[in-house]
Amino acid sequence: MVKEYDILSIGGGSGGIATVNRAAMYGAKAAVIEGNLLGGTCVNLGCVPKKIMWYGASVADVYTKYGANYGFTSSDTQFDFATLRKNREAYVERSRNSYGGQFERNGVEVIEGYARFVDPQTVEVNGELIRAKHILIATGAKPSIPDIPGKELGFVSDDVFAWEELPKSIAIVGAGYIAVEMAGMLASLGVQVDLFVRQDAPLRYLDSYILDGLLQEMEAEQIHLHRHKVVQQAQKVSDGIQLSFEDGSTHVSETVLWAIGREPNTTGLNLQAAGVKQTERGFIQVDAYQNTSSPGIYALGDVTGEKELTPVAIKAGRTLAERLFNGQTNAKMDYNTIPTVIFSHPAIGSVGLTEKAAIQKYGAEHIKTYTSTFASMYTAVTQHRQPVKLMLVTLGKEEQVIGLHGIGYGVDEMIQGFAVAIKMGATKADFDATVAIHPTGSEEFVTMR
Repeated sequence: MVKEYDILSIGGGSGGIATVNRAAMYGAKAAVIEGNLLGGTCVNLGCVPKKIMWYGASVADVYTKYGANYGFTSSDTQFDFATLRKNREAYVERSRNSYGGQFERNGVEVIEGYARFVDPQTVEVNGELIRAKHILIATGAKPSIPDIPGKELGFVSDDVFAWEELPKSIAIVGAGYIAVEMAGMLASLGVQVDLFVRQDAPLRYLDSYILDGLLQEMEAEQIHLHRHKVVQQAQKVSDGIQLSFEDGSTHVSETVLWAIGREPNTTGLNLQAAGVKQTERGFIQVDAYQNTSSPGIYALGDVTGEKELTPVAIKAGRTLAERLFNGQTNAKMDYNTIPTVIFSHPAIGSVGLTEKAAIQKYGAEHIKTYTSTFASMYTAVTQHRQPVKLMLVTLGKEEQVIGLHGIGYGVDEMIQGFAVAIKMGATKADFDATVAIHPTGSEEFVTMR
């Protein structure tokens, strides 16, 4: 007997869960297929455990950098990574377990296993055939590993959350946000960090104004940045793992972390049987409505390579459910002006276009940029003054704000409200007309001249 559903999600991560829950709320018979842990990367191996580690690193900063200048001194402060790990995992488990209650309330069935397409309307799981009118592919992505000799000697970001103790030293290979986040977090927790990038800097898509702030702080934190390094080989040596680079140089660290990007989880899906097309990089092709090349099959989240962020997958999933089951036939995800935060030390927040992207799109004569640089009050009274850099990018005579960017203490919690204003088309005059909250860092966004 073939099980049948109105909608079926292949993948029980953030996007798949959001889609089937919203669909079920509108009366759809829904199920989610997951062969691993519910919650996907975000809850288990990404956003949630990473943020707890980031907070742990922030607490370490209090003890090692700031506390003494606020009058808090102690000679016996010690860091027990096992305690942080235990409490982190307990929180992750509670978060993961919350899905059961949501599914029960909405009548969503969970099917444990891995799906393989038999035809465009049917998948096979554990030898059982399952058919659905609508099938969503939300299988996410996984860390990429370089194709070099000795690649098995390095860890990826997923592995970090299984560590029972921290290494004394680590070589991080990569220039994206994961590499930068791991570098800052581990450095604050006492690990000697060397970061190797292929070109001249990490996060090269950032405006130079913001990037300079990051590089300045990385230097202050003694994160050793190695530029123009292309790794060719990793090998075990007596005192750790040695990386060899194209320029003939080598480096030895206790541990190596590959952070060179992510690739889609599509292995075993048998997409050809469903007629689902992929890009050259293997991501699933979708249109503006999350439709794949095969009618009745959809994809969203990291498996599409489109804005690989948990809230984006959730929003896209709920929007898809609204379109399929709540009569909103024109509903589609708006991928413009998405606020993002990189949890570096300090955090980087961004909404909208960078200055460079704005000039490329509209022309330099139509773009005006405002900036502000200052020392966070939190750190300004200490010997470890940390810079805050904030930036507004405006368009045209009306100076519509089309980009807002910042790096510094508290930036991660500043920009959500500003994202709403930018989404609504706010101008620099609207920002200026808003009363500043003093003394805060966020007031700089409404007082720039």
